[in-house]
Amino acid sequence: MRDDLENKLGLLKYRFDEEAHIVVDKEECSSCESKPCIPSCPAGCFKLEDGELTFQYEDCIECGTCKIICPYDVVDWSYPRGGFGVVFRHG
Repeated sequence: MRDDLENKLGLLKYRFDEEAHIVVDKEECSSCESKPCIPSCPAGCFKLEDGELTFQYEDCIECGTCKIICPYDVVDWSYPRGGFGVVFRHG
C-alpha cells in the first residue's frame, strides 16, 4: 500500500515557495517521545535524523495531518501563499 501512495505522490506537481507554510517548533518538539508526525505524514515530510526531528515543507501535500496529530500543538500550519504549493489538477 505504501508503494501505491508513493507512486501517486510522485505524480504531483509543486510550485515551490521560499516562504515556508509550516513552521515546527523543534525545541518544544524535542520533548515529544512518540513523534506521531513521522509515521502520520503521507508525504514523508517529517524524519528523525541523529535523534533530531527534521522537516521538509517542500514535499507537503497540504493535508494538515501534522497540525491535527501533534500532541503539543507545536506545528504552525497554514496553506501556502496564492500560486504556490501542490497542484492537485493540471493539464
